[in-house]
Formats: sequence, C-alpha cells, structure tokens
Amino acid sequence: MLNTVENSAGKLPLYEEVAQRISYLIEQGSLRPGDRVPSIRNLSKQLQVSINTVKEAYSQLEDRRLLEARPQSGYYVRARLPELPAEPVVDRPALSPSDVSLCDVYQMVMRDLLDPTLMQLGLAMPNPQLLPIDKLNRMLTRETRRFPEQSVAYQLPPGNLRLRQQIAQRLLGSGCTLSPEQIVITSGCVDAVVLALRALCRPGDAVAIETPVYFNFLQLIEDMGLKALEIPASPRGGISLEALEYALQHNRGQVKACIVISNFNNPLGSRMSDDDKRRLVKLVETHQVPLIEDDIYGDLSFSDERPTVAKAFDRSGNVILCSSFTKTLAPGYRVGWVAAGRYQAQIERGKMITSVATASPPQLAMAEFLATGGYDHHLRSIRRTYARQVAQMGDAIGRFFPVGTRVSRPQGGFVLWVEMPESIDATRLYDRAKQVGISIAPGQIFSIEGKYRNCIRLSAARWDSCVAAAIETLGKLAGEPLKET
Repeated sequence: MLNTVENSAGKLPLYEEVAQRISYLIEQGSLRPGDRVPSIRNLSKQLQVSINTVKEAYSQLEDRRLLEARPQSGYYVRARLPELPAEPVVDRPALSPSDVSLCDVYQMVMRDLLDPTLMQLGLAMPNPQLLPIDKLNRMLTRETRRFPEQSVAYQLPPGNLRLRQQIAQRLLGSGCTLSPEQIVITSGCVDAVVLALRALCRPGDAVAIETPVYFNFLQLIEDMGLKALEIPASPRGGISLEALEYALQHNRGQVKACIVISNFNNPLGSRMSDDDKRRLVKLVETHQVPLIEDDIYGDLSFSDERPTVAKAFDRSGNVILCSSFTKTLAPGYRVGWVAAGRYQAQIERGKMITSVATASPPQLAMAEFLATGGYDHHLRSIRRTYARQVAQMGDAIGRFFPVGTRVSRPQGGFVLWVEMPESIDATRLYDRAKQVGISIAPGQIFSIEGKYRNCIRLSAARWDSCVAAAIETLGKLAGEPLKET
C-alpha cells in the first residue's frame, strides 16, 4: 500500500524513496508486466509529494528498465523479456525464385489451429471477449431493418458508399488522402490480396515476399502457380531494403509484385519506419514492381499514434493498400477493403468475376459502427489490453522457456515470435504440445524453404491463468530435449 512519503535529512533523496516504493511493488508482483502505474499527478497527490519528485522517480525507473512511457497513455511496468530474436543474416537472396509446396504441413497446422478442444496459442485471431459484439449485432439488426431492400441486394464493386466514405476518413490518420471512389470493399484482407495478385500476376511469375511471413500468403502464391522470392526481414524494422534491391536487380522482369506487411508484421511484429516506407515505395517504383501492402494490424498500435502506411508516400498509384476489420472488430463479418491505385479497374473486375460482391448486411453494420459506434474509443481500450497481454506473455516466456530463448517485442498487434535454442525442433514441440492440449504455430510454415525450425508464433490475444499455465507447460516441454542431450 502506498502511503505518504516523509523526507528527512541524511536519508535518500525523496524521488529515490518514491522510486523504491514502486520498485518494491513490481518485485513483489503487486504490479505485473504490462500494468499501468498511477499517473504522475495521482501519485503526487497520494504520496503528498511534488509532481517533479514523481517525474524524477519515474525517470529513474525508466533508466532501470522497470517502467516504460507510452505516448499519451502513461507509464507501464516493462516486461522482463529475454533477448530479441537474432537478426537474420542479410546476405544475398536466392537468385532464382522458388516454387512453393507447403500443403501437407499447412493443412495439419490449420486443422489444429481451428480445433476447439485445444488451447489455442498459435491462432492469430482477436479475443472475442474484447470485441463489441452486442453493439455490432444490434447495428446489424437495425441497419437491415432501415434498408431492407439494400440489405438483400448486391453491393456491387466498389461496394457500400457510406462504408467507403468512413474508410476514406479514417485513412487520413495513416497519412493517405483518398476519395471513397478509390476504395473497393472486399471479403476480408486476404480477399484483397488475392484480387491484387490476380490483377498483377500470371502463372510462373515471381512475387517478392518478406520472410518469415504470414503462411496464408505462401499458400496463395502456391495455389496461383506463382513463385516466391524470400527477402529477409528483421523483428525490428521489417523487410531488408538492401536485400530487396539486390533481388530486384538480379531478377529483372521476373518479379511482378512485392508483398509487405509494413506495420506490426505477422509473425515478427516488426514495424517499418517512415523513412524505410518512403524508400520502399521509391525502390519498387524504380524497378516497376507493384507493391501490395497489408496493413491489417495498423490500427492496433500500442501507442495512441496510428502509424503511417507506405501508401502515404505513393504518388503514382503503384501501391495497392489492403486491410480489413478482422483483427479489430469482427473476424466473421469478412469486411475488408483495398485502395488499388492505378490497378482499380482490374481489381473491381476481378471482384465481380470471383464473388460478385461482399455480403451487404455486414457492410451496412460496419458503416454504422464506424460512423456512430465509437471505433476510436474501442481501439484505445483493446490497444491497452493487447499491450499489457503481450508484455505478460513475453515475461512468462522469459521465465519458463529454456535459457537462450529470444522473443520479439512488437509495438502493436498481439502475436509474438519466439526463437528457441537451435537444438529445439519446433515441429517436435508442436506434436508434444498437441498431446497435452495446446496448439502452436511452428516456424516452418512461415517460410517456403522450411526455415525457422527452432521458432514458433504465439498469440497474446487472450491472457488469463489458463494461458499462463499453458505457457509454463510449453516452456517445460521446450526444455526437455535439452535435458536429454
């Protein structure tokens, strides 16, 4: 319990006494990683000390890496994370794009990731308990009653006008000035990426893609008869622009598209800087390669500052920006969108050919929620929650996984990339975890070359005592092979 602090001659400086009290609460577990500590003003009143004293105390705790400041949000207990995953060796990429063949492994993992009897630690799906389900469903009912004919009619491409207007308004926050006419509604973000690839590529063409990368993209490339050119990516800054430039120079005419998750990459959690986004846009434009940008996690920044997108630096229409509300509002509504630049006509045509239109009722409900449902308030709430849960899971990994384990430190989203000692086989861990009722995503499925065999992706979308116990169990299972050698 925090009480008033009394200063007396010969004792520690007053700010140091305040810092020690907060430090003690952290050490004793009263304040856990990811918890928000009292604001400077509130702690000043509670302890009856000056605001400057609390500021100095918090500054000391930041220096000791016990607290971290988040812009416009406050101070939080820093996670006791192990080291970051090793940076990939950014050497020359393969000169020849590779065929993709992940079908068997992918099907096995996807089957288990959707198994309701397993504790899902590898599924990158938002926690339903954090979503405004009741409000969305009420709006769905109300909007279909308000627009009965529209709710059962085709919303032909580009889609519901009110929804596109709301999306265009929100894009201002990510640095884009687009009109509703430049936006096409899709059935989720994957649908947007599929439409973009079909507009740009033909069987046998190559697609440059960062690695590790969301495994569904690899499946899309395989199913469409395309080749993948893997470009190393960093858990800090994302795709290596030097490696991408080298690959484009040595594969002129073969690479027809480049796919990048610029903000809070899945699975690394990396975020490209604005300077690198600008350089990326210029690089692909120079080599006449269209950029498909996936920004599905962009709204889940842990700070209140919404990151820009690479599309914000596009002046020629060469960037195709794809996103959806799958990770923030309603996965099952399947409402996404694409800002297609100079490829809009091809993408609208592709949408008509493949699925005619996205379902009308979800579009109506989503438009209403964006207009009146308090989306920004909802985002502030889940951002804080996911930031805390990512910190808590990272802390647990640091305590329970074998020595030498490294974990990413994303500043948005809710997935963690865990790199274990090389002696640990993630596929074997996957099998053993399944036997005790836990599902994870082994690193092998995030690369066409079967890399990352000692890595796994975990989701912190949910955090409670059951998940904490599962992380402890998983860490013990991961450590057992080390004991046997």
